[in-house]
Amino acid sequence: MRKIYALLTISGLLLMSLKNFAQSSSAAQTSKFDQHEAFAPMFYPAFGDEVRTASGTPGPKYWQNRADYKINATLDDVNNTITGSVIITYKNNSPEKLPFVWLQLDQNIYSLKSRAVAATAITGGRWANRDFDGGYTIKSVKIINHAKEEDAKYLINDTRMQINLSKPIKASGDSVQIKIDYSFSIPQYGTDRMGRLKTKNGWIYEIAQWYPRMCVFDNVLGWNTLPYLGQGEFYLEYGNYEFSINTAANQIVVASGELQNPTEVLTAEQIKRLKEAKESDKTVVIRSESEVTDPASRPSKDRITWKFKMTNARDVAWASSTAFIWDASRINLPSGKKILGMSVYPAEAAKDNGWKRSTEFVKGCLEHYSKQWFEFPYPVATNVAGIVGGMEYPGIVFCSSQAMGGGLWGVTSHEFGHTWFPMIVGSNERKYPWMDEGFNTFINTVADKNFNNGEFFNAKINRHSPAKYIFNDKSESIMTVPDVTSGPNLGTNAYRKPGMGLELLRDEILGPERFDSAFRYYINNWAFKHPTPWDFFHAMENSSGESLDWFWRGWFLNNWKLDQAVTNVDYVKNDSSQGSIITIENFEQLAMPAVIEIKEANGKTGRVELPVEIWQHGSIWKFHYNSTDKITEVTIDPDKHFPDMNEANNTWKSN
Repeated sequence: MRKIYALLTISGLLLMSLKNFAQSSSAAQTSKFDQHEAFAPMFYPAFGDEVRTASGTPGPKYWQNRADYKINATLDDVNNTITGSVIITYKNNSPEKLPFVWLQLDQNIYSLKSRAVAATAITGGRWANRDFDGGYTIKSVKIINHAKEEDAKYLINDTRMQINLSKPIKASGDSVQIKIDYSFSIPQYGTDRMGRLKTKNGWIYEIAQWYPRMCVFDNVLGWNTLPYLGQGEFYLEYGNYEFSINTAANQIVVASGELQNPTEVLTAEQIKRLKEAKESDKTVVIRSESEVTDPASRPSKDRITWKFKMTNARDVAWASSTAFIWDASRINLPSGKKILGMSVYPAEAAKDNGWKRSTEFVKGCLEHYSKQWFEFPYPVATNVAGIVGGMEYPGIVFCSSQAMGGGLWGVTSHEFGHTWFPMIVGSNERKYPWMDEGFNTFINTVADKNFNNGEFFNAKINRHSPAKYIFNDKSESIMTVPDVTSGPNLGTNAYRKPGMGLELLRDEILGPERFDSAFRYYINNWAFKHPTPWDFFHAMENSSGESLDWFWRGWFLNNWKLDQAVTNVDYVKNDSSQGSIITIENFEQLAMPAVIEIKEANGKTGRVELPVEIWQHGSIWKFHYNSTDKITEVTIDPDKHFPDMNEANNTWKSN
């Protein structure tokens, strides 16, 4: 008996020691949370004004400038070059006169003398292009004045051109016409955004950043002239485009906008099939695999000129090849309007679970996005298979010719999702990539659930696992300029973390109804305009009726972490039948609402949902729970819906 008693005593002491050790370990963890910083009263850097209101809308005196383009270009598919001439009509709607203008010469990134090459590590990288020496050859720059052309004074610095004007452009509606003749060699690998792919039936050319483009002049920075280094994308003015592409007659060209002269560049049979596709929800083949090598599928001429027109867009791009298989179908928009969805791809990609499904994917994602957020604004949507892994332009996207199945759906949905961000909502990608990549990543997840009964949708949500990656020791704030963001963090900062942030806002903070209404409010107010992050924050708060500065501050502006824990359970009057007092704690600086699951010895399970305001009182919060028996287990964030980086302290268990 004594021996057994001694063993029980030792066991009891050991259990008490373990319990005390666990309590002391929990107590030893010091919270970093400061409610005064998380919920600080001053958040917005300036008050709203007549240009950008505090309600998140363009004000009565909002303005933005405009650039219309007329471009004539020739593709030399022997020497892989583009020769072009562009006339830009630039309208100054700003309240100040402009003595000079700035343009972007993005092709200059491919010069071995470029800043991008100089700023690329010796190990190379995604934006490296050291085996190719390209860039623009600017043949002439002229100002057109009353139909007369005058030589312009200009200087070129890396990927920018400044043109000094003999007469300033007057404020509030004056304009200038600029004519530039240029040429460049087409790189095979164009920093993941353009290039050419060799196939068994010829080269596929994906052509972008192919004409000098106006820099944006706005009321935020004046001229936006950050150099093009590769990691940061684009910020562009809106306008109308008329452009022509002269090619060998054996080429098929697809482009932003609508083809204006089909009878000059297509066969009678192709025109007939395109008409059938406009009336069909099923994919119609315009040019089959067997016809690719049939001379009869092209006009019997040496060269032809393809003419396109695009209205109210911020850019145009195009693709050309002798190798294109071509199919199309109708896309049904919510207004009742019908447009054309198309795909072009080489024979190597013509697989049943590959590019033969591309037009189905184009139709699926565009019909969803148009119904859910804002109607697709262009007459044609074209998916091009080529060397580019995934890149977006108005009305046309470039996706990898090797993509298949869920991968092809994902890249197609993502690149066309960019129609809404930044093609419709024209944010500054050069400074804030999360406002297009992150927003687009978010709407992609909603589209995944919708397409074909969730064929490619992963219903399981676990934000604990990615939290460990998002909050790693080398992580950076979302509000980091893309060219400053370290390469390994770009996917997190621009895509994953802001996308997850909007998911949290929709699913856990505002709820889908309030979030969707607020997000549409933002899109509708800033469609074809230039919002800043603060405009977005204002819009979401005003429409949802929720003060979210704590969320923007923690998730977007800072790199704060989340670590919520259950630290103690007590009973009312030491009687478990009278209820319990549960203590939770926030050990890191990021605040979030709390969801707690409680299990009792009698088998009952209950939940308590607490708003973020509990943390306004400090890092520790106690709440009463109407339990009727002993608590066996308490877990905070039981569904793993919040990005808690330390799962080890999420569950309290009784001894």
